[in-house]
Amino acid sequence: MTEQTPETPDSCLSHVSLGANDYPRALAFYEAVLPTLGIVKIMEHPGAAAFGRAFPEFWIQSPHDDRPATVGNGTHIAFMALSRQQVHRFHEAAVAAGAAEDGPPGPRPLYGEPYYGCFVRDPEGNKIEATYWDMDKARELGMA
Repeated sequence: MTEQTPETPDSCLSHVSLGANDYPRALAFYEAVLPTLGIVKIMEHPGAAAFGRAFPEFWIQSPHDDRPATVGNGTHIAFMALSRQQVHRFHEAAVAAGAAEDGPPGPRPLYGEPYYGCFVRDPEGNKIEATYWDMDKARELGMA
């Protein structure tokens, strides 16, 4: 059993980072899209910016080794939405900001009945997602 304190985040991850070949374009994209989920830029330093709700959870950055950033095959980043409406707003904002459609908002029964989400490719080609997990539905099904 892990010890929880009032300051302990609910997530099991500290943060994730994506490399960007065109950092200004990537920054503009995420500044336009993440606020739809209540996620804001928390800090920035040359070539890197951190976003989150309460602490730096997601970073975009120019690679430290000065080599080109590459997209990971089979890798994607999922941002937690707090409602189905946020999933839709995220999707609309992402496409308007230059993302490529990769799965419209909707249920994905393969991932469980409580799951609702969408997928897009950011301007660098990274697969990103907004997902809502319906806790009431999960409890009904004995999944929570």
